[in-house]
Amino acid sequence: MIATLKGFTQQLVPVNGIKINAVTGGSGPPILLLHGWPETWWEWHNVMPLLAEHFSVVAMDLRGAGFSDCPLDGYDKAMMARDAHAVMIALGHERYAVCGHDIGGMVALPQAAIYRGAVTHLAVLDVPLPGWTGWEATTAGLWHFSFHMNRDLPERLIHGREYDYVSTFMAERFYDHSTFNPADIEIYAKAMALPGRTRGGMEWYRTLAADHAAALEYKKHPLEMPVLGLGGDQRFGAQMVPMLKEFASHVTGGSIPQCSHYVADERPNEVAAALIDFLKAN
Repeated sequence: MIATLKGFTQQLVPVNGIKINAVTGGSGPPILLLHGWPETWWEWHNVMPLLAEHFSVVAMDLRGAGFSDCPLDGYDKAMMARDAHAVMIALGHERYAVCGHDIGGMVALPQAAIYRGAVTHLAVLDVPLPGWTGWEATTAGLWHFSFHMNRDLPERLIHGREYDYVSTFMAERFYDHSTFNPADIEIYAKAMALPGRTRGGMEWYRTLAADHAAALEYKKHPLEMPVLGLGGDQRFGAQMVPMLKEFASHVTGGSIPQCSHYVADERPNEVAAALIDFLKAN
């Protein structure tokens, strides 16, 4: 099953020597959506039509995921932020908002730090961020971080079992299982099974030590654009605002009730409403 969304078009955008899959639709001020692991742009498919009533929406597959290329290197979050910025410039958006969830949030933060003149608003959804004072203590309790950092072993163990791994992993991070759509899991698992994509996703974790060091530098120059921090009340919701205040001067947000990690899957209406309010208020 190829993931398609009515009212949106897909294209491969050449940036930084690779091609990035971008999905576009709507009209108005531009917003870029960056997904997390183990998902693709499809993570946002219930949010995008709601945002498209107000904004020009761009959702992309990160380097190493979905129908974007998966080169051998370039998986540090600053490089992935350069990919994301280049996509927006190629699509004609010189100034834009960016919203990232999970690994996408780890990309969105450096994107805002590096391209301060371009990023008008930053939203980060349910993720511990490299550079945060709680980074080491929090990630030490997340088993998959250390597992994914292993060279070659995760790819070997996951090969042929992509659906088993993705479905179990995501089920453990849902609160409301009535929102857990097996068809969506099938899309993510088939995307991961494409050649090189399991490795691409693992590379996002293998650069995290370097990402942490880089993020400590970003903190020396706090972000001045409006910043929104949101998370599930069953996951990182309570940490998002204080975490982001370490990086930025103007932070709002909080927790989404009865929700765990995959906020755009579990509570798309609430996520869309929060983004619309945030972008229109600032």
